Amino acid sequence: MIVSASYRTDIPAFYAEWFRQRWRAGFVRVANPYGGPPSRVPLRPPEVDGYVFWTRNAAPFLPALAEVADAGVPFVVQFTVTGYPRPLDAATIAPERAIEQIEAIVGAFGPGRVVWRYDPVVCSDLTPPARHAETFDRLAGALEGLVDEVVVSWLQVYRKTRRNLDAAARVHDFGWEDPPDEAKRALLGTLAQLARVRGMRLGLCDQPALRADGVGEARCIDAGRLARLAGRPIDAALRPHRPSCGCFASRDIGTYDTCPHGCAYCYAVASRIAAKRHFAAHDPGGEFLK
Repeated sequence: MIVSASYRTDIPAFYAEWFRQRWRAGFVRVANPYGGPPSRVPLRPPEVDGYVFWTRNAAPFLPALAEVADAGVPFVVQFTVTGYPRPLDAATIAPERAIEQIEAIVGAFGPGRVVWRYDPVVCSDLTPPARHAETFDRLAGALEGLVDEVVVSWLQVYRKTRRNLDAAARVHDFGWEDPPDEAKRALLGTLAQLARVRGMRLGLCDQPALRADGVGEARCIDAGRLARLAGRPIDAALRPHRPSCGCFASRDIGTYDTCPHGCAYCYAVASRIAAKRHFAAHDPGGEFLK
């Protein structure tokens, strides 16, 4: 089993101590986001074959990564770095700090541990296509030699995403749009070329209709990468989270509406006020994250 921690919240940034306590206990309980009884998810071998950690700030989590590595469990960090302005990313760390952390992870645990995410691509007055290309190229240059893959996706406009983006746009006086597919493919093609120059493969998360020249399929839960890191096969079936997703089967241990980063476009948080309230009430010693 591969454990995902987590695409529902940023466990490394905000819940590192909770994870370390649950790691030592050997299991976690996870509420069912769709109703029904909670589940009990093991966290250690032999049930667990590997981890995928998702974050925008890994600094609080470095001791936990060391414990996982010392136990011989392979892991990959899906590290999001976009360099977006504050009206879109209210409380994320500066790209320079994120890149320093990626360098520290690779230095401590070896190459192949980090996948860069430039995700999602948001088209707005603050982030037009030209700015995306310029920022992506600058970040790719800083990450050259540290990562070999970058995952991208265009913003998927859910109802709560539209509501939160509209609210941010009113407060900060900017406009945003969901461009036509032709414009999306054009920018993805540009980013793929920039990535290739830096020795990176660019993969698109889901959204196969938007693939352009040089744009491959992303597998955010990648049993193949984990197997290469472990030096042994990992038995996992392809099990997409979305209809066209390329991921392998995993168990996610996060909870929605618990990440206080405040990203205006986040699909995992319906209300930043609620997320901050849940974070403040969090018990690091509890079996559940929330």
